[in-house]
Amino acid sequence: MPTGLLFIYALGWLLSYDRKHIRYRSIVVLLSLQMIISFLCLHTSAGIQALKGISSFFNWLMVQADGGVQFVFGGIVIGKNASVFFLNVLMPIVFISALVGILNYIRILPIVIKWTGWLLNKVTGMGELESYFAVSTAILGEPEVFLTIKNKIPQLSAQRLYTICASAMSAVSAALLASYMKMIPGKFVVVAVFLNILSVLLISCIINPYVPTNDDDLAKIGIEDQKQPFFQVLGNYIQDGFKLAITVAAMLIGFVALVTFLNNSFLAIIHVSFTAIIGNVFSPIAWIMGVPMKDISEVGSIMATKLITNEFAAMGTLHQVSEHLSMKSIAIISTYLVSFANFGTVGIITGSIRSISEKQGALVAKTSLKLLLGATMASILTGTIVGFWF
Repeated sequence: MPTGLLFIYALGWLLSYDRKHIRYRSIVVLLSLQMIISFLCLHTSAGIQALKGISSFFNWLMVQADGGVQFVFGGIVIGKNASVFFLNVLMPIVFISALVGILNYIRILPIVIKWTGWLLNKVTGMGELESYFAVSTAILGEPEVFLTIKNKIPQLSAQRLYTICASAMSAVSAALLASYMKMIPGKFVVVAVFLNILSVLLISCIINPYVPTNDDDLAKIGIEDQKQPFFQVLGNYIQDGFKLAITVAAMLIGFVALVTFLNNSFLAIIHVSFTAIIGNVFSPIAWIMGVPMKDISEVGSIMATKLITNEFAAMGTLHQVSEHLSMKSIAIISTYLVSFANFGTVGIITGSIRSISEKQGALVAKTSLKLLLGATMASILTGTIVGFWF
């Protein structure tokens, strides 16, 4: 792990625009919290049982979601023991999205987000808005989470805007957690959600230092929803969940087909697949993160696949090769994959901010590559810390 942390800090230091204002206290606090959380979750009986309970709960939710899926698609006949990704992994997102909408409407989520963000700010000193947003984006996901602070976005400095956009890219929506757990071990999904909140703030401390503001009048999530009838809000969340599932499916079809095309083309021309080439490019980073030497090529290829396509495509690849990987490699790459850090998300975030403020959207577009790099570094940090305990 020391090699991985040194690499991350050195790269962040080189990218930093104002090294004099790097917040070392916040870095130490955030890193300490990550070490404590990962140890408690992965190497204590209470933590292991808690993760099992959370994973079991999400698996139970998937079973409940299957009731609606089977009612609509139950007449489709597929081969024995076959599994349809769209039905078994993506369609349950509709049900989970409905649950998120209900919890948001009855004010449970806003209360949890508000006080968790308040506590995070008190401990780390990262700023009220930044802490609030980092927690909320880990539950609501992007682009919806930007609507919760839409009145603040036009007023944000470039530095603060970078931090919240990086947080959105490094987190994942709660509506997707159950789907992720169908593809990778649930314990790593849960740990990654916790660590990513802290990882992206730590990376921002290095490459995007500034003095935080603690006088924010924080937006209240769900206020607009409560002005609408309950079933109208519920219907909106259900439709949003379906649109998300369709969007993910479309992206997978396009990107997986493109990678297949590139692999076959490269094999025909130079007898080496495209994924093998990009795997070699990312292999040194995998080694720095702590991946055993025998696995660095395969893990590096999965890392690159996630960056170029999305986390679902990469998780599918991991699912196919996991039996050949060590447990340490599986732990590192699994937690690395649980984020939205990829090229497609940059466009989503830029468009989301632009829809709220044209000026701020243009600013995000100018720093898009640095934003992607920062979010990827946060994923690398999360994977590195988890790998330390294996």
